[in-house]
Amino acid sequence: MSVNDIAVTTIDGSSTTLGQLGGKAVLVVNVASKCGLTPQYSALQELHETYSAQGLSVAGFPCNQFGAQEPGTNDEIKDFCSTNYDVTFPLFDKIDVNGPDRHPLYAELTATQDVEGVAGDVQWNFEKYLVTADGAIQRFRPRTEPNAPEIITAIEAALA
Repeated sequence: MSVNDIAVTTIDGSSTTLGQLGGKAVLVVNVASKCGLTPQYSALQELHETYSAQGLSVAGFPCNQFGAQEPGTNDEIKDFCSTNYDVTFPLFDKIDVNGPDRHPLYAELTATQDVEGVAGDVQWNFEKYLVTADGAIQRFRPRTEPNAPEIITAIEAALA
């Protein structure tokens, strides 16, 4: 089974998969509303606006495992993202990305090494994974901005 076939639940409660988002690539990000990195929502939305017509989907997965920085309900999270960052990319049900209740999607994603060859647990909010249509995965750590050259290069290569 490909990472693109793992069942996920939208923030509105519908079942889907990354593959059903269509397109050539998905940038999967564990997000939080009360984090110092929360302003990355703006750059994620910009990526969505710039590249969605070419086949990129941004997918935000709220997670409350890092400093309890995503305490809200799905409705509160959706409202926060829309009101504060004009988010129009898909958001998903709040999940665990680490530990015994880790979502199966993140069990696959965290097996991927970053550029330094390190795999394992998500380090913090806003860790990013670029997943291509064929299931290849690239990992970018939380402090790497969504519009960093290495992410833009990877997105453009995936969409070529």
